[in-house]
Amino acid sequence: METLLLDRDAVAENASMPEVVRAVSDAFAAYEYGDAQMPAKSYIDLPQYNGDFRSMPAYLDVRKSDYDLAVEAGTAIGSGGDEDWDAAGLKWINVHPDNVERYDLPTVLGTMIYSDPSSAFPLAIMDGATLTRMRTGAAAAVATDHLAVEGARSMGIVGAGVQSYTQLEAVAEVRPIEEVVVSDIDEAKVAAFAERFGDRFDVRAGSVAEAAACDVLSTVTPVEDPVVAREDVGGRTHVNAMGADAAGKHELADEILLDATLVIDDYAQTTHSGEINVPWSEGVLGDEDIHAALGEIVVGEKPGRTAETGVTVFDSTGLAIQDVATAHVVYERADAEGAGYPFELVDTRVR
Repeated sequence: METLLLDRDAVAENASMPEVVRAVSDAFAAYEYGDAQMPAKSYIDLPQYNGDFRSMPAYLDVRKSDYDLAVEAGTAIGSGGDEDWDAAGLKWINVHPDNVERYDLPTVLGTMIYSDPSSAFPLAIMDGATLTRMRTGAAAAVATDHLAVEGARSMGIVGAGVQSYTQLEAVAEVRPIEEVVVSDIDEAKVAAFAERFGDRFDVRAGSVAEAAACDVLSTVTPVEDPVVAREDVGGRTHVNAMGADAAGKHELADEILLDATLVIDDYAQTTHSGEINVPWSEGVLGDEDIHAALGEIVVGEKPGRTAETGVTVFDSTGLAIQDVATAHVVYERADAEGAGYPFELVDTRVR
């Protein structure tokens, strides 16, 4: 048996966004049904290098019969597929903000090991950074589908880095986005974003307040002092708070979180390192301020947006189950298409 090596281009080419969105929705459902294992994300802090490592393992058992319950409840995005499947994997990823300046390397690097649960054979080793961008966008799309106004046509993005691209690509799968307002202190990044998407959307540069007034807002910055004020946000805006992924990070004013219908991806992760981690640690927010976990909404246990709902916020820290679900999509398609580079990693002669 051979292991498939998939570089960033192979991951991107075989990660069809509609399929990834469905798979990530499946993952949230499986997690809520108890059909997943996801040990806590572990950190290795390296202050001497202004960086850290994170290890993210997970196992998913996606059962069509369970997912169909969510479809029948009218809460799922679409069919989870015709067959049951399970998958396991481990993502080893980092955040080193000084990489570009010091080493001419990306801030985030990553490697995904995707394994067959039945035998533990490593089916694939793939680029984890591209995988992360795809699944992060897909998570925002799942949240947007349940929490944004039905006819959302405008989207604001605060932070025009690499994560912003898949935010728009994924959200546009679930809402008829036409107008995009991008805000970033780096004008070159905004220009690059506009060049990339200008033929599909009406893209323009704007202030944080202009971006936050849109129907959907995604924040993808690494800030520790909030950049979005309460008065910036529209009356029925849905906010995907994607940037906070470590203790101390905080993009939205506390008043937004207190006033909004607040949805999280995972309790342990969000209280430790998500958008709510700072006001949570200060006692500003508590359990009573959390409306639901996204999985509860996906399977119909809690309501998403209703006619009375105002501002909604999805606090996303990024879950290992999303990585495994996306890796499943990539591997299955790459294997079927003969993509990637097969090689003998395991000596199968050893017994």
